Parts: sequence; structure tokens; C-alpha cells
Amino acid sequence: MDISRRTVLGGALAGIAAGAVGLSPASSAEMSGDSVDWAGFLATADLRWRRMPKTWYEGPFLGNGFLGSGIYAEPGRNAVRFNVQHSQVQDHRPQFGSLFGLARLPIGYFTLEPVGAITGLDWRLDVWNAELTGTITTAAGSLELRAIVHTGQSLLAVEVRPSEGERGFQWVFHPAKAISPRADPVWKKPPPDGYAENPPVQLQQAGDARLAVQPLLAGGEHVTAWREVTRGSAQTLYTSVAWSHPEKTSAARALHTVRRASALDVLTWDHRRWWHDYYRRSFLSIPDTRLQSFYWIQLYKVASAARREAPVMATSGPWLENTPWPATWWNLNVQLEYWLIQGSNHLELDAVSYALGKYRDRLTSQVAKPYQADSAGIPRTTDMTLLNGLADSTSGYPVGIPGQDTPTPEVGNLTWALHNVWLTYRHTMDRQLLRDTLFPLLRKAINYYLHFLAPGPDGRLHLPATFSPEYGVNAPDTNYDLALIRWGCKTLLDTARELRIADPLAGKWQQVLATLTDYPADENGYMIGAGVPFAKSHRHYSHLLQIYPLYEITWEQPEHREIIETSLDHWVGFEGALQGYTFTGAASISAQMLRGEKAAYYLGELQKRYIQPNTMYKESGPVIETPLSAAKSMQDMLVQSWGGVIRLFPAVPDAWGDIALRDFRTEGAFLLSASRSGGKTRWLKVHSEAGAPCVLRPGIEGDLTVTDAYGRPRRWRRLSNGDVQIDLGRGQDAYVYRRGDRPDFTIRPVAPGGASDPWGMP
Repeated sequence: MDISRRTVLGGALAGIAAGAVGLSPASSAEMSGDSVDWAGFLATADLRWRRMPKTWYEGPFLGNGFLGSGIYAEPGRNAVRFNVQHSQVQDHRPQFGSLFGLARLPIGYFTLEPVGAITGLDWRLDVWNAELTGTITTAAGSLELRAIVHTGQSLLAVEVRPSEGERGFQWVFHPAKAISPRADPVWKKPPPDGYAENPPVQLQQAGDARLAVQPLLAGGEHVTAWREVTRGSAQTLYTSVAWSHPEKTSAARALHTVRRASALDVLTWDHRRWWHDYYRRSFLSIPDTRLQSFYWIQLYKVASAARREAPVMATSGPWLENTPWPATWWNLNVQLEYWLIQGSNHLELDAVSYALGKYRDRLTSQVAKPYQADSAGIPRTTDMTLLNGLADSTSGYPVGIPGQDTPTPEVGNLTWALHNVWLTYRHTMDRQLLRDTLFPLLRKAINYYLHFLAPGPDGRLHLPATFSPEYGVNAPDTNYDLALIRWGCKTLLDTARELRIADPLAGKWQQVLATLTDYPADENGYMIGAGVPFAKSHRHYSHLLQIYPLYEITWEQPEHREIIETSLDHWVGFEGALQGYTFTGAASISAQMLRGEKAAYYLGELQKRYIQPNTMYKESGPVIETPLSAAKSMQDMLVQSWGGVIRLFPAVPDAWGDIALRDFRTEGAFLLSASRSGGKTRWLKVHSEAGAPCVLRPGIEGDLTVTDAYGRPRRWRRLSNGDVQIDLGRGQDAYVYRRGDRPDFTIRPVAPGGASDPWGMP
């Protein structure tokens, strides 16, 4: 499947439509007082290189959710590598499991080989235009380059303008072996018996183009086509990747793409329009320049790695590198990868809801046969179609059965993934998503638990031993699963009421909520499960999902504050196995606790310890979820909307005295704009897309004025706790500010709090 016209145009048209509606201030940047020089503002987020990047973690990256290219030095050679990878290119041998037989497959890379020795470079990743520009200086002259991965085509285009001494530079393609990266001996994970690499690539000439045709043992192929074109002083490499299975139809499509490619100036017209419309869908500015740049780079990154109809991101996105994790991981990675899209108003990137809806029938086959009639689950790892294939200790991880040690009973991943779907529903109020995807799948996911819940001597319902990712010990009544069961049953009951479904299981869900055992805890806070304390360093917060992101146990419940604080301190107090996403989770939990300084501290530790020069992240191999989830942690500091209340600036550190937001999307399908100046919230504007109940915690001192866009009073009232409830129908908006104030509703970037080096290797 190539990038469809629908996928290509969808984002651009959505952005155009947002500006075309024009009737509501929230629908148009101009009418809502947007005074942003977008090109100048996002230039402050550009990544820069004055030194040659040597790894995936250091270099520029380009992508469109399908095709991706990471750029860095070719090891041991006087050359620059342009990787060519594609999120749909995988193997198709389910008998060897998702980690080998269905794994993402490497494609290869080009090397840009100059005449003279490279002596310097000056590169800039232009975030606003999604384009790499710059110069390579050599002993023989220079190479001026521009590169894009086109947002709407499976096309990498690299334009080079050589000086006289560098006219002899060349491009060389290096195909990779079509084998699971996990099979590399460096990872010490031997493949299953009988597993073999796919046949060698076939290099072919096709007129003025070349092809690398990679046949697959299971049928199908992927093809890389490339063509070099000279126009005046510019020499441009066009390369495209196409994939097909079981058919072998890729060569013609890849050739068609490179042969129809226009000059780069022409190609960038619709490419830039898509990206400009994309960024304009929301705005955020804070005084911390480096963290602000980081946030916008994550928005660039997620749109480079994700599209609604693209495969759900694998662990390294479309930029496949040598990795022990060449699949899609569902016990944390997927969830964290997509959390930033809701608040940033980019639901057009939600591949999770799309994939779970499209491939839902496969999820029943992932649980053991006795339970397939009414249950569903998702294993730890899958391919892009949610298929796991053979599941054993070598090839892939099955869902498992509670109470049985083997295979590992990691049974909550589907329910957690459906929480992401629920977030999209809550931020859009899309009843079709609720009815067609969330409710039927969540019903089956909770059904699986219902087979195993049983009353204990205390009369409460208990769960046999399951696995809490990734602690390493099975335990009964794991907090991971208890939290998901509670959230799932509550959500099913709420959804049945919303959809007016008289579900025969409603009584059972109510019984579970009434009698499910309490979360196991000890003097150190929440345990892994009954009889298994949290007693070693552990990067994952699977035992704390009830606090975040499910908000089943919250800081707003005074009786739970002590255990929340104790659990958080105990978890992050174990150094040794902590990783980057430990600190993003800790930051978001701290934000729920209204502790902006502490949340900022955790994000600072993340940057110092783990974030790489290009904002990527690594553990044993490259992984993408942690920086993306850090953007969500920033959002949690600025806006929270769980539990039916929109909380503005709930956890802002003192240094963030000035903040600007526009069209921040919240639960209830509201778009929130606001301005904070001198440490005080001056005004907010809320636009309702769905007419849902609107309750605000604005943080504005004194008596309030609430008006529509024309200054006419809106109906509103103070609730007993001080919150503000506004009568707001679908398509309406409200402005809230201190009575007697005359705020300027213009949104503009705030002044930077100090100088900051750009990301990259400046």
C-alpha cells in the first residue's frame, strides 16, 4: 500500500478547511488573534550541524509516516549515508513469529561520495519546511544540498549543487540483507530453527533508472528505484520504495514515482503547504527556548513518523536501524508514541484507532482458543497488521493465560491500547469511533478478564497471576491489570449509556466495580501485585497506571495523596534500571500533583541523561516513544482535561511566567486558547466543537467576565469548588477574563527566558 491520495490530501485539506470555515474565532488563526510569524518562530527550533553526525542518534531525519531517511556519516569512509527505510516493508512468514518472520526488514542506503576529503559541514533541518539544507565542504570544493522526503509521495529527493572541483561526486546504493535485525549476533537472540534470510537483492537497469528488487521467500517484494537528473547546475537524486505482498507489483510503482518527479522547487510547493497547514493547527510558546524547540521538533518528528493510514509506529518509527526490536511493541511503546497528538490537535495522525478498527478480527485469535468466542487481546509485539504469528519464547510473545506461568500472561495490552482510542474519542466526541471500534473491542478485552476473576475468601473478586510489564515476576492481582479492569468496566458502562445500548453484561461490569479487590500496597506505596512488592529498580510504571494515565486514583482525592507521593518517590528512588520514559511518567504524575517545579526537574533530567543531539533516544537500540511522550508531559503541565474539567496551567514552574496557547485540544472536543503574563493567567478562550458540558478551572483571580466573540455575555456559573461552568453549544465559543480587564486576545510567541543552543550538533 503506497500513500493513498486520501492520506496525502487529508491533512492539507483539514488545515485548509480550518482556515476556510471563518465563522468561528476558533476556526481561523487570523480571527482568533494569531500574530505568529510562523517561519521565523519555527526557525528557532531548527536543528543545526557544524560537525558530522556519526549515528542515527545524531543526524537529521526526514519522513512521511511511510518512507524515512536518517542521515549521518558512513562509518569508516569519506561519505555521507542517506538511509532508505519504509514502515510497510516487513517479512511475511508468520511461522517464525513477529520478531523474525514478520519483522521489519532493512532496505539499504545511499552514500553521497565526494571527490575530496570532507573537511566541514553546515547543515540545517528546516522544521517549518521539513527540509534539510546546507553545505558539505571538502578538500576539492563544496556540495550544496537540499533534501526532502515528500509528504505525499514515497519519494526521497536530494538536490546537490557541486562546485567545480566536486562535479565528480557520486551516489552509490548499498542494499541491505532482507533479514530481521534481531537476528544480528550482536543482540544474542538466535533466530528460530529453519529461519533463513531472504534471497539476495536483484539490481536491474530500467532506462535511465535503476532498481533494487528484493524478492521475499513468502512471496511479494519490495523495490527501491532511483534516478539521477541534472538540471542546470543542480543534480538531483530521486529514490522511491514500493512494497507489495503477495503480488509482485512494486517495480512499476517505484519507477513511476521517480520518473514523474519534478524539480525540487516544484516538489516543495504542496510539500510545504501540507507542513505549514499542519503546524498552524495549534500553537504553544514558553520561555524555556530549548524545551520549546524540543516540543516543536517532536511535532515535526511525529508527523514524519505517523499518518492515520500508515502502520502503527514500530519502536524506531520509519527509520529502521539495527535493533533487537524490529516490530510494534504494545506494552508501553505504542501508547506513549501517540499521546501528544490529542493536545496538539493532530488527530489526523491517529494510526492506533485506525489499525485497531481495521484489523480487529485478528485480535480474537491472539487469545487461547477456549476464549476466542467472546474475548480478544493483543500480544506484546505484532507486525503492521496486528499479526503475531508463531508465539513462543524466541519468535514472539503471546497474550498468555492468567494463572499460567507459560506463556507469560501479559494480558492487559489491548485494554491499554484502547485507552488511546478512548482519548481520541474524548478529544473529538466521535460517536462512530465509540460505537464501531472502542465499545466492541473493549467489551471483548474485558470479557477476557471476566473468565478469570473469581471471589476470594474475603468476598472480593481477585485475578490469578499475570505479568506486569516489565517487572519480570508474575503476581496475582497485579495493579497493572486491576487498573485496566476498573477503567475498562467504567468506560463500558459510560459508553453503553451514551450509545443507549442495553448490554446484558452491564450488571457484570457493575459487580466487578463493586467487588474488585483493592490495589495491593505496602509501606512503599503501590506494589506490583499481591505478595510482590516493588523491590528493585524498574523503568516501567505499569504498577502506577491507576494514577497515570488512567486517573482512577488522583491527587484531587485527598485520601490518596499520601500513597501517590510515596509510590512516585519509591519508584524513581531506585537508580539502576531507570530509563528515559521513567522521567516522562514521573513528570506527568508530578503535573497531576500540581508540582510544576518537580515536573520541570524530571524533564530536565530526561534531557541531561537520555535525549540525544537530534532529540532521538536509545536504550539497547533505537526507540522513539520517550521524546514523544516528553511532549505530552509538557502538555500535562499546561493543560489537563481529565474527569470532565479543563484545568488551565495546573503545573507551571515559576520560570514560565509567560505562556501562549492556541487551539489546544481537550477532552470534550474543545479548542482552548490562553495567555499567561507575568505569572498570571490573563484570559482564555474555549471553542466547543461538540456541545459537550464545559467546566473550566481557569486560574484567573477575582470576579470574571464571560462573553462570546462579540463581547455579549455568556451564561455561566461558579460551582461550589470554584470551577466555572459555561453554557456552550456546538460551534460556540467563550472568552473568560478578569472583570474590568481589557486583555489583548492576540496570540504571539513569548519572550525567551535566555539564550539556548539549538538541537543538533551546532
